[in-house]
Amino acid sequence: MSSLSSGNAEQYGDSRKLAARARLNSEYTLAETPWFEWVAAQLPIEPGARLLDIGCGPAWFWAATASSVPDGLRLTLADLSAGMVGEAVDRCRELAFEELEGCEADAAALPFEDACFDGVIAMHMLYHVGDPATAIAEFHRVLRPGGFLAVTTNGVDNLREVYELTMRLGGAPSEPVAAVFGFETAERLLRAQFGNVATSVHPAHMRITEPEDLILAMTSFPPGDRASESQMKEFRDAVASAFAAGGGVLESRKESGLFISRKAA
Repeated sequence: MSSLSSGNAEQYGDSRKLAARARLNSEYTLAETPWFEWVAAQLPIEPGARLLDIGCGPAWFWAATASSVPDGLRLTLADLSAGMVGEAVDRCRELAFEELEGCEADAAALPFEDACFDGVIAMHMLYHVGDPATAIAEFHRVLRPGGFLAVTTNGVDNLREVYELTMRLGGAPSEPVAAVFGFETAERLLRAQFGNVATSVHPAHMRITEPEDLILAMTSFPPGDRASESQMKEFRDAVASAFAAGGGVLESRKESGLFISRKAA
């Protein structure tokens, strides 16, 4: 089990810790089209499709995009965390889906029949799976012929200027998820399973104006959530220096991508 997945029960029992990272991204990302809307616009969803959102989290994606996706969707929200599934179903209950189901499920051993979904969506979650290739094989299994898999993840340069600061907390100087399941791994594993993959990178960057929001986000997950007092002081001093050097602002690169594969008809 990777270090990214070893604390999942604590990190993702509900959405509270995740919300700190989500706030940093939602409040300070500059993009012509917001991330969720950008992803939704590229998904090849047909009206009435049956979809599986695996690793659904609190279903913020669907709350942001339900009004713009095709009608009549039959949506299954699945996550390893029962707490996340509960939040997701509650959030989506009043949205305009033809059918809505919640399911506690392991991505590497899905409790669904073969060829039962028109689309599988796995957003920023495969780096938490011990063996992403096994999970991708499961996604392929439950897709109908012609169905699609949509995967999102981050590249190695995502938030590089931020992660360089977290070295004071014992973190890596680059996006940690990319070392487990970044762009190159996503491309390779999806192509190996499906024989095809289309890749898009969200055009965006980050402009952070509140140091405390950065600090809260970066200390909401390991190693920042267990930093010592001396590490926290060093981190806060580094953040203050970075904001001072930027005239009260920290600019950072963003690198989030979407990978779509089709199951052979």
